[in-house]
Amino acid sequence: MADATDQGSIPLLLRWRGCLTPAASVQQRLELLSGVVLMLLMSSLPFVSRSGLGLELAAAGVLWLLWSLITPTERLSAISRWVLLYLAIAVVCTGFSPVPIAAAKGLLKLTSYLGVYALMRTLLERQIVWWDRLLAALLGGGLFSSVLALRQLYASIDELAGWADPNSVSAGTIRIYGPLGNPNLLAGYLLPLVPLACIAVLRWKRLSYRLLAAVTALLAGSATVFTYSRGGWLGLLAALALAGMLILLRSTAHLPPLWRRLLPLATLLIAGITLALVVTQLEPIRTRVLSLVAGRGDSSNNFRINVWLAAIEMVQDRPWLGIGPGNAAFNSIYPLYQQPKFDALSAYSVPLEILVETGIPGLLACLGLLLSSIQRGLRIHGQQGLIAIGSLAAVAGLLTQGITDTIFFRPEVQLIGWFALASLGASWLRD
Repeated sequence: MADATDQGSIPLLLRWRGCLTPAASVQQRLELLSGVVLMLLMSSLPFVSRSGLGLELAAAGVLWLLWSLITPTERLSAISRWVLLYLAIAVVCTGFSPVPIAAAKGLLKLTSYLGVYALMRTLLERQIVWWDRLLAALLGGGLFSSVLALRQLYASIDELAGWADPNSVSAGTIRIYGPLGNPNLLAGYLLPLVPLACIAVLRWKRLSYRLLAAVTALLAGSATVFTYSRGGWLGLLAALALAGMLILLRSTAHLPPLWRRLLPLATLLIAGITLALVVTQLEPIRTRVLSLVAGRGDSSNNFRINVWLAAIEMVQDRPWLGIGPGNAAFNSIYPLYQQPKFDALSAYSVPLEILVETGIPGLLACLGLLLSSIQRGLRIHGQQGLIAIGSLAAVAGLLTQGITDTIFFRPEVQLIGWFALASLGASWLRD
């Protein structure tokens, strides 16, 4: 049981934890059951229905509550403190929301996701092997999704025509969407798996496991490219660039200072030249990249710009308390601000969506969470340093895509982000 000093650093709302003292066999069974539920959840993200996902999220929340009753609370990590602060802000924003019922639905969703995060943190604290098991389940689902998506390259044009925008600069581009039904969502789901799979190749010892990770990285990366999601491409580049640079710095730490400076610069130069050749020589990629700088000349860009302008007006009217969390609250308020013919389900930008939902305090809490995660990840050395690198790279990829899209708020993507943050907060990652 925590001492008095530790208790003083624990929020009052969490001091009920550890009030029961069951037998050791009960803890072992809860650990095994929690691991099975989380592995099932992570492997089935792209395939399970919304009702099925709701049952899995509810099961995770119940298991965390049960486990908390028999596990004393330790001092919270900085990451978890920022998460709790954001949850508290979301609760306040829900209470003051102009559409409280709709905001309450969003708060319930947020709480269910945080229940998964809390269960992951509790499970990962038990043994490091659970990180590998959860990642293996996640990569298994990603591998199957990538195969299904890549098979669509051989499907009929009519089947994929729903994602060909005739008013876009890149009109006629065929985009795959896999089991998720949306190219941008598929890219958001797959792009964090690529750096995590690369880390698994370096970390896992058995050849069969390494092959699973390597094949997943290759197919998930290829499927992300063929989604022709511009945000997905940028996110994948950011994730791989960060992972590659951190691994390079880690592996050259024993070299003389001159080589430690020259090798990263040479690697960046080679990567930049390769990327420039790919963009300039491959027509579909060149066309899609040029649409990024087409401004309002591209229909997708024009749509997003109009939605952003409307969302900024929403923030200006409620800068401190927002409208409350969740897409239901957004859908209730946005029609009052939207420009004609530009209806939207979200703000199409994660930072802007956070501002709309929870105001400036919510955005500051998220920035604190991000900075705390980066500081934590960059301090990790030793054998567990690879886990920190993979987690940071996954977060970097999701954030990069999230600048111009909000697919992060979909559970198939958001839960991977919480897995990365739970990994960074694990106590077996030694500074």
